[in-house]
Amino acid sequence: MFAAEDMFRSFAPHRKNSIVIVTGTCGRHWRDISDNEKRDAPLAGAMGQTTSASLGLALAQPDEKVVLFDSEGSLLMNMGILATIAGQKPNNFVHFLMDNECYATTGGQPVPNSQDIDYAGMAREAGYTAAYSFDNLEEFTNNVEKIMSEPGPVFVAMKMIPEVENEPIGRRQRRAVRPRVQAIRDLQESLGVTVSI
Repeated sequence: MFAAEDMFRSFAPHRKNSIVIVTGTCGRHWRDISDNEKRDAPLAGAMGQTTSASLGLALAQPDEKVVLFDSEGSLLMNMGILATIAGQKPNNFVHFLMDNECYATTGGQPVPNSQDIDYAGMAREAGYTAAYSFDNLEEFTNNVEKIMSEPGPVFVAMKMIPEVENEPIGRRQRRAVRPRVQAIRDLQESLGVTVSI
C-alpha cells in the first residue's frame, strides 16, 4: 500500500493538460498538488456517480484526456459502468482506482471481500484496453508515464493507505474547496465551451 499524497505527486508531472476528476477521502490531496485547477472537476459527494460523469465528459470531449481518480467504495455502487465504459471505448479515458479497502469517510468500515477483489481483472474482462494493479509507489511511479500515453480506456487499480475519519462530520477539519458552480465555469472556459441559458 502507498500514500495517496505520494501517488498524486508521482502522477502530477505526467498530467500535462488532462482534465482531472477526483473522488473519495484519498482524493482530497489533489487540490494541494494540482497546478491547473481550472482543468480539475471535483465531484465530491457524488459517490457512485463519478465514473458515469467522467465517462460522459470523455465522450463529450474526445480530443481531451480525461483522468478519473475513483474510489472502490464509489465504483462498487455502480459496477455496471465498467462494461459501459469498455463498450463505449473512449480512447481518451484513464480510470485510476484508489482502493484503501475501507469506507474511510464514515469511520473505516471494511469494504466486503476487499482483500480478494481483483478490480483490474474485472476491468480487463469487461473490455478495457489495458488494466494494471499496483501496491507500491515505486512500481506505480515507473509506469505512470506509459499509462498516460496509452489509448484508453485504461484502468489502474492502486492499493492505498487508508486515511480513516473518526471524528463526527461536524467536528472535522474543513478544507477550502472551490464551489462546484465555479469549477464548472472554469472548466467550460478552459475547454472553450459556451453554454446559453
